[in-house]
Amino acid sequence: MDKKSALNLIEHLSNANGPSGFEDEVKDYVVETASSFSSVHADHMNNVYLKNKQNSPSKGKTLMLDSHLDAVGLIVQAVKPNGTIKFVPLGGWVPANLTAEKMRIRNQDGEWITGLVATKPPHFMTEAEKKKPIDIANLVIDVGTNSAEETKEVLKIDTGCPITPDTEWEYFKTQDVMMGKAFDNRIGTACLMTAMEDLADENLDVNLVGAIASQEEVGCRGAKVTVKKVHPDIAICLEGCPADDTFTPEWLIQTGMKRGPMLRDMDTSFIANPHFQQFAVDEAHKNGIPFTRAVRTGGGIDGSELLEYQGAPTICIGIPVRYEHTNYGLVAYSDFENTVKLLKAIILSLNGKVIDGL
Repeated sequence: MDKKSALNLIEHLSNANGPSGFEDEVKDYVVETASSFSSVHADHMNNVYLKNKQNSPSKGKTLMLDSHLDAVGLIVQAVKPNGTIKFVPLGGWVPANLTAEKMRIRNQDGEWITGLVATKPPHFMTEAEKKKPIDIANLVIDVGTNSAEETKEVLKIDTGCPITPDTEWEYFKTQDVMMGKAFDNRIGTACLMTAMEDLADENLDVNLVGAIASQEEVGCRGAKVTVKKVHPDIAICLEGCPADDTFTPEWLIQTGMKRGPMLRDMDTSFIANPHFQQFAVDEAHKNGIPFTRAVRTGGGIDGSELLEYQGAPTICIGIPVRYEHTNYGLVAYSDFENTVKLLKAIILSLNGKVIDGL
């Protein structure tokens, strides 16, 4: 895939609205786009499955590529008498990152309504209130109404409506950097789709299946389903991973912008298969692809679910994302490009003998 097409793919994936459990818009775009190079279908949970058209039972082994469709969002809990909206998070948010941000709420007619996460103006705060930590329970979204009746009956917003950041993707040509929402994990999804399109006509030595899961941000729920449907012999989890290069000393940076893909050795949910991890490291060295390795003391990924299926050797390849789980993230195009290169190198080098030897 050329750069113009890749940027277009990433833009559409980033702009699509799809908080956890409400991934329909993203699902529909992936199904439509991937149908040109794979056999693709979705299930009722919004998980999407892409199968290489060259797959056949004679190849024996199945390689599963995992990413996830959803991104952190919010959901309407109730509408207050003054028309403002009380919400709860879908996935992990730091409360301070929500204040004064624009959000989109999908109303009961399927239309997206823009609102603002509001707090009491400082003019009306006591000194104690100004110093008090922000609590999501005290935040509301204002959609410009004056009553609950107006919010519910005119805007058709009520309990259960999903909410996502109101953010448009941008590309900064000079820096070769993209800014947008939902790079966790639309950037991993873009890598999966690009690699599968590029290899669509290759006669691979393994069956290749892309499984793009729903509801990762609320407990890896989609991957619990996809792994049982795909039955992988080996798996690669592709993730948009939080970059640490803007606040960490140089010697401890493990996921930095323009440093290439990250190979995650460990987080709180996952330990990479060390033999498959070394195989990936060797492929990166062989092909001159820059990379980092990471041992994390927080976080969790779909890879934890993939490992549990008959002990399938699993690794996680991460694309560095600055400022994850906010309205805006930053991703370098070179990191996306090098992740795709590494992914394709690994896929092309795998066969039944190699997998049995890991």
